[in-house]
Amino acid sequence: MNMEPTGVLAPPAPRRMGEMNLSMVMMRDILLKTMFRQNLEMVSDIAGSICLPIPVTQELIDLAREQKLLQATGTLHAGSGGEMGYQLTDAGKSRTLDALSQSEYYGAMPVPLDVYKEQVKRQSIRNIQITREQLTGAMGHLILPDDLIDQLGPAVGSGRSVLMYGPPGNGKSAISNGIRDALGDKIYVPRALEYAGQVITVYDPIVHSAAEEQVDDPNALRRSGNRYDTRYVRCERPTVITGGELTLEMLDLVYNPTARTYQAPLQLKSTGGVFIVDDLGRQAEPPQALINRWIVPLEESKDILALQSGEKFEVPFDTLVIFSTNFHPNKIFDKAALRRIFFKIKIDGPTQEDYLKIFAMVARKKKIALDEATLVHLLKKKYPTIDNIYANYQPIFLIDQMISICDFEGIPHQMRPDLLDRAWGNMFVEESEIIH
Repeated sequence: MNMEPTGVLAPPAPRRMGEMNLSMVMMRDILLKTMFRQNLEMVSDIAGSICLPIPVTQELIDLAREQKLLQATGTLHAGSGGEMGYQLTDAGKSRTLDALSQSEYYGAMPVPLDVYKEQVKRQSIRNIQITREQLTGAMGHLILPDDLIDQLGPAVGSGRSVLMYGPPGNGKSAISNGIRDALGDKIYVPRALEYAGQVITVYDPIVHSAAEEQVDDPNALRRSGNRYDTRYVRCERPTVITGGELTLEMLDLVYNPTARTYQAPLQLKSTGGVFIVDDLGRQAEPPQALINRWIVPLEESKDILALQSGEKFEVPFDTLVIFSTNFHPNKIFDKAALRRIFFKIKIDGPTQEDYLKIFAMVARKKKIALDEATLVHLLKKKYPTIDNIYANYQPIFLIDQMISICDFEGIPHQMRPDLLDRAWGNMFVEESEIIH
């Protein structure tokens, strides 16, 4: 078995049809449907499309030929290394249309769920070793108190569950993204899974960013075919970010009645990576109901999904779940739910000293000179009106506003107390201004 430089064991490519753990009928039908839908004749093209090594693809073709479903075209194609071409017989076309009426799925051969479970163990999020350097490197653009990194490090390294809470606008989302960036290594995501003869598509370009070597070039696929099973895509550890739109239904299998296939739910797509539930408490479902849905997966590292038939089955749950909320945990959870979340980390607003560091950093980035009179005005006149409560988002908001005002007035970018007053007015809407 191959070891990637990252330390993740690569899934070995199958060498024979007998190693596939899929029914012969399913494999044969996917072969026929792929040849039919993509108009393929050459073994190398077919192998690239169904993501199997050429010898295994040839075995499948030979099986279909024995059953009189395929025939050799009788012509050796020039420029293809003298490869023999194959095409569907009339019986083959009839079988293909029948197979398409049962399921439209064609292309990459699915990975049996039990085989995938083994790969999940090889690349588990629980196996990651994260160092202080990696975490601070990924958070370099944020100014965070030292003790926060002290708490985050062990939480992320455990690969369990983390609840970040505290007032809005202090970077909980940015910290979640920093955690994702700190993971750094690559894992293998199956294009599709098979369970009980059903196909569940997993690889999703929106969630999974394929590593550069995964180009859709059949030659490259063939070259890398010996190194690992190309039914998987080598990707960054995935990150799924959901916010107020999250519903319990999004955590179930999605059935496509036209294609008669399933799509993996969000948490299965995030296997081996991070699932971020941002803005907990803003969803239509109560937070307690959402947490209850996660309790068994978080504790037992497995999730239960259901097919259309009602049959339930287990899938691995190997995800670092990060909940982020602006509410105090005691207000939205009962004690039992809180106990089940391993790490609870308060993300507070910055101190005045850290606030000034952020302000200076943003000003430098935006190429606007710091002005002492404006800063004194800000700290002595403005912040006392809101009980000196600082938030990380405020420096960038105020500086952007001042730049916009300067542009509007046709003056060079600068800080002045009067410009700050106008910017501040946009940051807070007075309660009395809201029309009831």
